[in-house]
Amino acid sequence: LISNASDALDKIRLLSLTNDDALDGNEELTIKIKSDKEKNMMHITDTGIGMTKEDLVKNLGTIAKSGTSEFLNKMTEMQSDDQSTSELIGQFGVGFYSAFLVADKVIVTSKHNNGTQHIWESDSNEFSVTEDPRGNTLGRGTTITLVMKEEASDYLELETIKNLVRKYSQFINFPIYVWSSKTETVEEPIEEDDAEAEKKEGTDEEAEVEEEEEDKDKPKTKKVEKTVWDWELMNDIKPIWQRPAKEVEEDEYKAFYKTFSRDSEDPMSHIHFTAEGEVTFKSILFVPSTAPRGLFDEYGSKKNDFIKLFVRRVFITDDFHDMMPKYLNFIKGVVDSDDLPLNVSRETLQQHKLLKVIRKKLVRKTLDMIKKIAEESYNEKFWKEFGTNIKLGVIEDHSNRTRLAKLLRFQTSHSDSDVSSLEQYVERMKEKQDKIFFMAGTSRKEAEASPFVEQLLKKGYEVIYLTEPVDEYCIQALPEFDGKRFQNVAKEGVKFDESDKTKEKREALEKEYEPLTNWMKDKSLKDKVEKAVLSQRLTDSPCALVASQYGWSGNMERIMKAQAYQTGKDISTNYYASQKKTFEINPRHPLIKEMLRRVKENPEDETASDLAVVLFETATLRSGYQLGDTKAYGDRIERMLRLSMNVDLTEKVEEEPEEEPEEPTEEEALEEEEVKEEEEEDEETTSTEKDEL
Repeated sequence: LISNASDALDKIRLLSLTNDDALDGNEELTIKIKSDKEKNMMHITDTGIGMTKEDLVKNLGTIAKSGTSEFLNKMTEMQSDDQSTSELIGQFGVGFYSAFLVADKVIVTSKHNNGTQHIWESDSNEFSVTEDPRGNTLGRGTTITLVMKEEASDYLELETIKNLVRKYSQFINFPIYVWSSKTETVEEPIEEDDAEAEKKEGTDEEAEVEEEEEDKDKPKTKKVEKTVWDWELMNDIKPIWQRPAKEVEEDEYKAFYKTFSRDSEDPMSHIHFTAEGEVTFKSILFVPSTAPRGLFDEYGSKKNDFIKLFVRRVFITDDFHDMMPKYLNFIKGVVDSDDLPLNVSRETLQQHKLLKVIRKKLVRKTLDMIKKIAEESYNEKFWKEFGTNIKLGVIEDHSNRTRLAKLLRFQTSHSDSDVSSLEQYVERMKEKQDKIFFMAGTSRKEAEASPFVEQLLKKGYEVIYLTEPVDEYCIQALPEFDGKRFQNVAKEGVKFDESDKTKEKREALEKEYEPLTNWMKDKSLKDKVEKAVLSQRLTDSPCALVASQYGWSGNMERIMKAQAYQTGKDISTNYYASQKKTFEINPRHPLIKEMLRRVKENPEDETASDLAVVLFETATLRSGYQLGDTKAYGDRIERMLRLSMNVDLTEKVEEEPEEEPEEPTEEEALEEEEVKEEEEEDEETTSTEKDEL
């Protein structure tokens, strides 16, 4: 009904542009709402174009007859091209009849410039139109009076009316007033009798004299609380998205954001744009300064109500599942379109093809806005609050993956505290480096201490440290960046650029250690590893366990096994988990050298075999994997300790001596006798009681 009133006001405003006398009947252009609880009525009055008797019969006597769309057609025919009529909300003929959802009876009083004031009345079955016996009380315009149904009495409550107006019609072009009350404290003059009575109550005479001297000139007053009724403006916030972005001040954006989002802090960034093409809409989007609480609670299933959709400044809905993709669920803003139909249910609107076009443009503009945040502010504030969202975006949004990849930030070995973008990493890459190296772990400290990064750091390569659970998924979803592929340093495929001389040396070493690698693969670590090879990536560690290119790294295995829904029956999970790994050994390490010597001397050497298994299990732990049998590992370590400390392997643990029962003292013995005697007496009494019964 408010939207209809707005249309009526727009019509008279358009007519007044060409006809100076159009506004003579009533200069003001307003909508006023008054609720009358005693009479169970609500009045909605506008000073719009009004209706003649013919209009009342023609427009209100026919369901779904939209006077607005007809008016638009006429205006388009009559008007010159330079004046816009798109301000009209329009196509709202059904809107008037929605009044019967809450009202038993609807009375429409209307006055048009070209006729007298008439009253249209209907109970939804039939209607009547009569001339108003009161004459011209409106000047110009329409009053709709709803005689409310019993169950709809809540709509007469002031708070309900105010909330509805604020929610749906906050940005209507014309002022909307609600007749409401407020309590004010006013000063009223005190009558003489009251003043004297008050004076008698006083006890301190000196104080009285002072007061009298001060108040001789002033009339005596007292504070009284009064209920004052007046018209209260409901829509004082202007739809700033309707104005060109150049004309809107920064402070206006901040004030608008705080009002519509109910956030107390200024937004981090905003973008104001008009999209044209298949669908035309205006929009303002904001990035809040802090992440909303529970951002990832029910991620994906929770409805996103931060984007509010308006059609011609009338609020339609914020109940969207997919107005914005899941990962941008923190963006707040308004979208106002003239192209979407108003006379459809919200469910239909969800599926509307134009919404998909709007969504696509909103995502692009949002990513542009995030990209324009200053580097320092982005790293310090945005990334800390919304970094996980961007990573999830890389996983979920294939079409914008390249744009999102540029927004990623990670800790790297280049700096102890600052985060780096992938672009910065690529700029700093070595001349013949063709891959982006990364290492995943539970913390930076763990990733830095990993045996996999030893050689890389020694040679001066930069390594990206992935410390959050989502990081490795995110990198897996990125096949490459700027033509450079990603290399997990805990997996196969780490190769360095080497000269012919170095290559010859490496090949000679491989031949020298062939007995040991074959012995490990076929004998000591049979069924545990895919193969044993000499490592290029180790410097200080004796060995490491390397995943195959498509297997799980230690970090990924830990994450996957921690999933709440993990049952151990999933075929793909079991496939990745059961992939055998490569055992890499460091040929420069003294332990490995000693093992080679022992295996050459005696392939059946039990100590060497034990050492190989312990090294394998230690490497399993250091590489981030879990041990299958921790007890056997513990027993093996104990055996090694016994050997190193010259303790006999067969020596048993000394048994604990059994405790002998202590003899009671004389006092305790006496106490025990007394207790026994009492128990015997109790037994006798209970038996005699039983006999009596």
